[in-house]
Amino acid sequence: MPGRLLRGLWQRWRRYKYRFVPWIALNLSHNPRTLRYVPEESKDKVISDEEVLGTLLKVFQALFVNDFNKQSDILTLLPEPVKSKYQDLLSVQHPGVKQLEYRHQQQNTFTPEEILYKTLGFSVTRAPSTLISAGKGVFVNKGLVPKGAVVSMYPGTVYQKYEPIFFQSIGNPFIFRCLDGVLIDGNDKGISKVVYRSCNGRDQLGPLKTSDSTWLTSEIHNPLAVGQYVNNCSNDRAANVCYQEFDVPAVFPIELKQYLPNIAYSYDKQSPLRCVILVALRDIKQGEELFSNYYTIVS
Repeated sequence: MPGRLLRGLWQRWRRYKYRFVPWIALNLSHNPRTLRYVPEESKDKVISDEEVLGTLLKVFQALFVNDFNKQSDILTLLPEPVKSKYQDLLSVQHPGVKQLEYRHQQQNTFTPEEILYKTLGFSVTRAPSTLISAGKGVFVNKGLVPKGAVVSMYPGTVYQKYEPIFFQSIGNPFIFRCLDGVLIDGNDKGISKVVYRSCNGRDQLGPLKTSDSTWLTSEIHNPLAVGQYVNNCSNDRAANVCYQEFDVPAVFPIELKQYLPNIAYSYDKQSPLRCVILVALRDIKQGEELFSNYYTIVS
């Protein structure tokens, strides 16, 4: 009986240890499965940072305009050049409707998934994975994802390599390790959820939110923030997306930060906010599930 119990515990440990950050830290030198690996002759960037930034701004701006009737408190704090930018956008999309009257006359708004489809030509959603015992996965539920497109983001709290994450790592399969040792905890439950909400409230500047916490709920405002549910490819499923790191530039519009699904664990103005996006390695058709792996290898 004791032998069977020990064997059972050993088997559970063998499956779990790859998600236990202290064990990962002690075994990085001889266990490449625990980190992303990019050969020296390869490039880590599938697409440029400028392309990533352009896509995020395009989607976030469309979400902001779609939700314009709820942004009045934020607009009062923005400088006139920024306000006029949205006036111009509204005059193009809704001719004959003045900006001040827009929030009263707007009757129908689109869902975030519909905005993503109208903006990028596709939308993604969470659903039961086609892999056995894999839980949830991410699927293209409408449109076509072209090769090189930003298809999702990996949400969560961002930890520098020297910051504590021991308790958050216990039983947590959603911790992503970046090339430089930065960790992103994409778990939407338990301690991880509490930590993210706490940091989200800490960094809010009046009505200005500097990050999005809706990915912790069933009503996501940023439809790209589902990357933590993208499953790793299996022996019979090739990867169709890969991870790419992206540091949010200081010039990122403050009114659009409310859609960023990442937040720093420590309040550090000197370090840029790390985000991880997933990029399509090929055209991905409607109905296909997204699959990634630990490696980003681009020739």
